[in-house]
Parts: sequence; C-alpha cells; structure tokens
Amino acid sequence: MKKNILIIFVFIISASKVMCQENVVLLKEAENLERSLKEPEALDKYKLILAGDPTNIKALVKSAELSCMIGARIENKNDKRLNFESALSFAKRALTADNNNADANYAVAMVSGKMTEIETDNKKIVSYARDVKLYADKAIIINPKHAKATFTEGRWHFEMTTLNSLKRTAAKIFFGGLPTATLDSAIIYMEKCKTLDPYLVINYYFLNKAYKEYNKPTKQIELLNKMIKLPTRTIDDVAMKAEATKELAALQ
Repeated sequence: MKKNILIIFVFIISASKVMCQENVVLLKEAENLERSLKEPEALDKYKLILAGDPTNIKALVKSAELSCMIGARIENKNDKRLNFESALSFAKRALTADNNNADANYAVAMVSGKMTEIETDNKKIVSYARDVKLYADKAIIINPKHAKATFTEGRWHFEMTTLNSLKRTAAKIFFGGLPTATLDSAIIYMEKCKTLDPYLVINYYFLNKAYKEYNKPTKQIELLNKMIKLPTRTIDDVAMKAEATKELAALQ
C-alpha cells in the first residue's frame, strides 16, 4: 500500500514538472506571437496554458488584455460584449487566484474600464467606473512601479473629468458620487507612467488628450514627436501613432 502511494506521489511530481516545462514553452510562444502582432493566435496559446493550469495568473491577465484589445476593434456590439465579458472573467479568475497580486488587480481595473464603454445602464456604468479606481489603487499600493496600473489610474482621472452630467447624477443617486478626479491628477499619473514605461503608446495617446484639454500645444508637440517614434508593440499602437502623426502635422 505504501509503495503504491509512493509511486502515485512520484507520478504527480513528475507530471507537475512536465506541465511547468510545457507552460514555459507555451508562454514563450505566446509572447513571440504578441511581438509579431498576432493577437488572436497569442490568445489561443494563453488559453491553452489555462486549460492545464487554470490559475496561471500571467496567462489569465494576458488573456484579459488580449480579449479587450481584440474586442475593442470589433464593430458588432454583441461580439464586442462577448469579448469584454470574457476578459472580465479572466481578470476575476486572476484576482480569485491571488487578490494581492498587482497584475490581477490591474486587470480587473482595466477590463472594468472597457465595460463602461458597452454598458447602457447608468448604475452599472458607475459601478464599473468605481471598480476601475478601486482596483487600480490597490494594484499601485501593491506595486507602486506598476506602469499599466498607473496609466489606468491616470486615464480614470481624465475620463471622470469629462463624464457627462447624466452619469454624474446617476453616480450621486446610486453611490453618493464618485471619488474626486482632476485633469492635473490625470497628467501626474500619466507622466509617472511615462517614466515607468517609456514605450507604452496608449499612455502617450491619452496624455496628449489631457494636454489638449489644457490647451498646451507646445507640450503636445513634444509628446507627439516622441510617441510616433516609439516601437510598435500592439496592433492598436499602429492606429494611435498614425493619428498622432496627423495631429502633429496640424499643430506645426
């Protein structure tokens, strides 16, 4: 009996080692596909990892990010919603696996922001908006150098300053209002993100929008000149850099 238990134990350990080795290979393949801007194929690789390792936080967070990126480019509203809801499921699974993980908290904040884009119910929109702030705050507390969480916080401040009056009223009715947001805070967070990750194109994109609100064309020109020279890391970077090129030409 003891011998059988020992054999089973050795088998489990060996199987675990094999799975870890396979995951390392699959993660590398997924990362290479991302670098090649093959996002659907990369997402499939991350899902393959999750089939054998359902609590792999890196695969869950990456699946959430890619589902949002792919979904954002889909015009059909139902398909877009399915992608965003799938992303939210991945993010929440990551948080369940480890609620003190900065990446997991960032993922929930990031996807919650996407959910505000497809929801029509004001109460749900405000609830998601609150979640963006809540989980971005926690991610930054856990890891003050988390670039994407810092950007998410900055974007939240920017978008809250432009929130329409109907949604502000809904926030007050349902939740007693939202945390204070200012354009200055948005710029502070996004400028900090720029130092933490100088290659995050989307951060430059929204930082430019913030400076535009402040009517600071000189800052915009400086920022856009840097942005268009950044390496392309996602499909969305291509479109944002093309838009930046047009805006830069209009400002000069």
